Amino acid sequence: MKQSIKIILNLFCLLLLAIPAYSEEKKENFNEHELNFYTGMFDFSDDGQRAALFGFQHQNENLVRDSFLGTLSPVTGFMVTENNAAYAYTGVQAHYSIGKLNVIPSFTPGLYNQGDGKDLGHTVEFKSEIQLSLDLFSNSELGFSYNHISNASLGEKNPGANSYMFNFIKQF
Repeated sequence: MKQSIKIILNLFCLLLLAIPAYSEEKKENFNEHELNFYTGMFDFSDDGQRAALFGFQHQNENLVRDSFLGTLSPVTGFMVTENNAAYAYTGVQAHYSIGKLNVIPSFTPGLYNQGDGKDLGHTVEFKSEIQLSLDLFSNSELGFSYNHISNASLGEKNPGANSYMFNFIKQF
């Protein structure tokens, strides 16, 4: 258990060291903030624990950095299920564009409260996500994302949860 935490912290520190300073010229191409509003199904793969979810995520474009891993930025968000389970998180996401298609993987550690929902085994959980979105409107995107939340065996049990969401992303 302690070994898992050390590995995660070392990878995170390595990632931070790999982020070079961001040029002002490139920063002008971004809007200052991005909000992602999403809804979907929490733990869709578990018939007994499936629940609707709603959430939002914020990204501050002033903190975007280019690295050998792509364009990286910090994100912070919150989601809640219909069973009052809640997850507050902050972490990092990468951004890759292929024409109008955006591919956005992210990793966000956070705090989970079970409420009346699924017991994920620990308060500290880690969310790995992949989001696909399309630039359809000026400063707006529509997308679909999939994530897995797990405690990396910090708790005595680690059932994990798989979720999918539909996203509306607005830059302003």
